[in-house]
Formats: sequence, C-alpha cells, structure tokens
Amino acid sequence: VEVGQRLLNKFGGLTGLHRAPLIDIKKQHGLGDAKAAQIKAAIELGRRLTLESPEERPAINSPADAAALVSYEMSALEQEHLRVMLLDRRNRVLETVEVYKGSVNSSQVRVGELFKEAVRKNASAIIVVHNHPSGDPTPSPDDVAVTRAIVQAGKLLDVEVLDHLVIGEGKWVSLKEKGLGFV
Repeated sequence: VEVGQRLLNKFGGLTGLHRAPLIDIKKQHGLGDAKAAQIKAAIELGRRLTLESPEERPAINSPADAAALVSYEMSALEQEHLRVMLLDRRNRVLETVEVYKGSVNSSQVRVGELFKEAVRKNASAIIVVHNHPSGDPTPSPDDVAVTRAIVQAGKLLDVEVLDHLVIGEGKWVSLKEKGLGFV
C-alpha cells in the first residue's frame, strides 16, 4: 500500500503511472523488473475494463453459444468443476464463476452458493455448467436432481435458470433440451 501511494504521488495519479515508461517505474525504491511489469499490466487491465462496453460481452442465444464459451477448457479438466454463467437481461455474459471443484452431487451442492454471485451482481439469469471428467456428458440422476433444485430456487429468487449444461470430451448435453430437471 505504501509503495502504491508513493508511485501515485510520484507520477501524479493513475493516468501518470499509466503513461510512465516501465524503466521509470523500475527505478523506484522497492521495485524490480517483475513488480514494475505487474503494475503496468494491472493498470492496462483496468484501462481495458473501463473500455469494455456491454455490447462487447458475448450474448447467449442458445445452449450451443454457452457450450462454445466453456467447453474447450472444461472438457480438459481432470476433476469435476461446476460453474455458473451470470447473464444480464439481454443474456450477455457478466461473468462466469466457479462454484465447486471436485465431486459434484446433489448432497454436496448448496443451491444458495450458485445464486450468491448472481444476486450480488444483479444477474437476470444464469446457466449452470459442469464437466464430466470421464468424457461422457450423459446427465446422471444427481445432475437431474440438482437441476430441479436449482430451477426451483431460481424461481424464488427471480433469477431465471436458462439451462444446465454437462460438458464431456468434445460434446455436451443441455438438460433443458432433454427436458431433465426443468418443469
């Protein structure tokens, strides 16, 4: 915190720090090459975030759209991961949040955990996504039971559950399209 304040004072705020050459930042007491590069990278990420408009976020118009965003990475995971895609009222992705890692079954999933960030970020809808490390995306009875509980909770919280996708190796299944867990 002290180093950060010193840098802001020295360079006249974030804009000055952003414009400062890396070599000038490295010259400051207590900063090496790596730390100076991290500071510049963090400022650049912040700048890009402020430029990102809602129109630039991907919109989900089908289960295939959602699967396309996550299937490449999730199909390669060696453990089961459960994530929630948070969507705005136009079904644009606000964020994808990892909720569970490891075995995901109905006795372990706390439905409230899936909605915590959705409520905090004022998401209008969510899509639940998890992978099957076996590569077979066939939904298990636990997957269907969890989906049913998630859909019911979504109705109570006024956060629509658009789908629950199971990602396998090179393929995926939409529980909603299969009529599993959605009433």
